[in-house]
Amino acid sequence: MSALEKLASALGRRDDEPNRELARAIAADGDAAAVAELANHLGHKNRNIRSDCIKTLYEIGYVAPRLIAPHANDFIALLDSRDNRMVWGAMIALSTFAGIRAADLLKASERIAGAMKNGSVITVDAGVKVLAGVAASDARSGSKIFPMLLTHLAGCRPKEVGQHAESVLVAVNAKNRKAFIETLEARMDYLSAAQKTRVAKVIKKAQAM
Repeated sequence: MSALEKLASALGRRDDEPNRELARAIAADGDAAAVAELANHLGHKNRNIRSDCIKTLYEIGYVAPRLIAPHANDFIALLDSRDNRMVWGAMIALSTFAGIRAADLLKASERIAGAMKNGSVITVDAGVKVLAGVAASDARSGSKIFPMLLTHLAGCRPKEVGQHAESVLVAVNAKNRKAFIETLEARMDYLSAAQKTRVAKVIKKAQAM
């Protein structure tokens, strides 16, 4: 059976478990051909098939990111899709291997930021992880991307500050630590007690770096 024949929609299932099972099997086998088959059908006219494909691919990415990394451009292309499911699914996929394909994602950083600006909560959450992964990859990437992350932290919703700061933490270093901490401290007056506690923990970790 081909990978497509094992997708939930092909089996007449409405749940995602067949896609998760397929992802685990592909990851365990290192089946690059199956990954390519799924990637080649991300633009399928049948919404259920393309949705199952992106779901399976990012599930593979969680456990074997290098297996889906060669298809970075396919995921980047989906950031302009009119199908919101494909946009946030693609962003999750990118977040699993951002550090592996940092050079490609650096070139697409404005496109990623644009998708975050107009995207769903899931798109934004995953987008922060993508940019943080790229920023953490090397000094050149960090110099371009980290200011974008600080701008995001300065303007995102109060309830998102803690979660997104935790995601950005991987890109914090001795050179940008001060700006990171100052950005978070500036948000404190607008946070609830629980939110302040969460952000304070991030600040403490940053101070120890």
